[in-house]
Amino acid sequence: MNNNTNHVNLTRAYVALAASLIFGIAGQLLMKHAAVGSVSPDAIGINLAKTAFALFVYGLGVLCWIVALRGVRLSIAYPLSSLNYVGIFIGSYYLFGEAITPQRLVGVMLIFLGVLLIVLRARPNTSVIH
Repeated sequence: MNNNTNHVNLTRAYVALAASLIFGIAGQLLMKHAAVGSVSPDAIGINLAKTAFALFVYGLGVLCWIVALRGVRLSIAYPLSSLNYVGIFIGSYYLFGEAITPQRLVGVMLIFLGVLLIVLRARPNTSVIH
C-alpha cells in the first residue's frame, strides 16, 4: 500500500474518532436532557422518544469508534476519548446551568493536558487492519 493510501486511511480514522467524540458527547447530553424531563404520565412517551434518540446518537458514536480503531492505535484513541470530559463539562454548563468551579476547571484542564502529552509524541499506527 502506498503512502497516499495510508494517509487517506489514517485521516479517515481520525475523522471517525472526532465524530465518535462528538456523537458521544451529544448522546450523553441528550440522555441528561431526557432524564430531567417531566415524569408525569403524559410525558412518558416523550421521554422515551428523547431517550431512544439519545441512545441512537450515542450508538452512532460507538460505530464511529469502531471505524476509528481500524486506523488509530487504541493507546492513542482511548486517551483521546477523555476529551469527552471536556465536551460534557462545557455542554453541561451551557445547556443545564451546571457550575464551573475553579477546582473542576483545573481538573478538566489537567485531563486535556494529559491527552496532549500522550498524543503529541505518538507515531502513526503501523499495524493497521485494512
